Amino acid sequence: MINLPYRKDLEHDLSGKQIMITGGLGMLGSTLAHELVRYNAKVTIVDACIEPYGANIFNVQDIRTLVDVNVVDIRDREAMKFLVKDKDIIFNFAAQVSHNDSINDPFFDADINYIGHLNMLESIRKYNPRAKILFSGSRLQFGQIEKTPVNETCPLRPKTPYALNKTAAENMYAYYYAVHGIPCVIFRISNSYGIRCQMKHSKYSIVNYFIRQAMEDKDLVVFGDGEQIRDYIYVMDLVEAFLLAAANNKVNGETFNVGSGVGSKFKDMVKSVVDIVGKGKIKHVPWPENYLNVETGNYIADISKIRKLLNWSPRSNLSEGIRGTYEYYQRYKEYYFKDMA
Repeated sequence: MINLPYRKDLEHDLSGKQIMITGGLGMLGSTLAHELVRYNAKVTIVDACIEPYGANIFNVQDIRTLVDVNVVDIRDREAMKFLVKDKDIIFNFAAQVSHNDSINDPFFDADINYIGHLNMLESIRKYNPRAKILFSGSRLQFGQIEKTPVNETCPLRPKTPYALNKTAAENMYAYYYAVHGIPCVIFRISNSYGIRCQMKHSKYSIVNYFIRQAMEDKDLVVFGDGEQIRDYIYVMDLVEAFLLAAANNKVNGETFNVGSGVGSKFKDMVKSVVDIVGKGKIKHVPWPENYLNVETGNYIADISKIRKLLNWSPRSNLSEGIRGTYEYYQRYKEYYFKDMA
């Protein structure tokens, strides 16, 4: 498993701080929680545990006595009023995560991905306006890509309710920073994967889903020719970026594209999974209509801004990240595979 080095430059800004992570039992939130515990932060995890998303109590089993876990929905106004009061930093990762599901139920997506975040910001404004909040947006907010790499100034043209609500929420964070002075940092994240991720379905984190399919020697289904290019970021690299942004008040109000900065053909990612796991079969099929109509084209994140302002660079390439993820699930698959036939 790939680990981050302990950074003395983060110790002063994180040690002893009251920190809340919503969506904290999922891949990103729980991995972040592990790192924050290393820095002696006082961590509160909030997660609604809504199926079929990524909440898994095993994700924090080894730090369970060191964190406070609350099964609470960010749409719960009374709960949020109470939970935000003493926090120094809030990582707001709670979300509906499937762009195809957002097409089928746009009201549910808007309720969590916009109204839920409005509730969080209003709670902070009223009860703890000094708290710093970090928002996890998506590369899908850009919609159809005209050229790569994609920087922060590229236009946002969402193609799904998921991307639309993420964009609306991003604008809301920017508004609360500009008008109410709520310190915030906005990330637009490329295709993330890694340890502690759900392995039940392919609605998000396709790399993880394919690792499971390969481990069970099943077909890894590729739509079309697989030539589409994606930017895959390993969760440990993403966590380090969030830690640096949280600790640096000079970047309050900024928006960052966050990815590996490297483009990989989809078919090459799949081949890497099969080669590393040593099992599984690649199968090409035509694009389903419900996927083709939201395909955005090739995507590579321009990460020059975050490199410059936060001195951050990803540490893992795609092969290393896949191998680290596979090794994790070799050890712990019973806690992630049991819910799927």
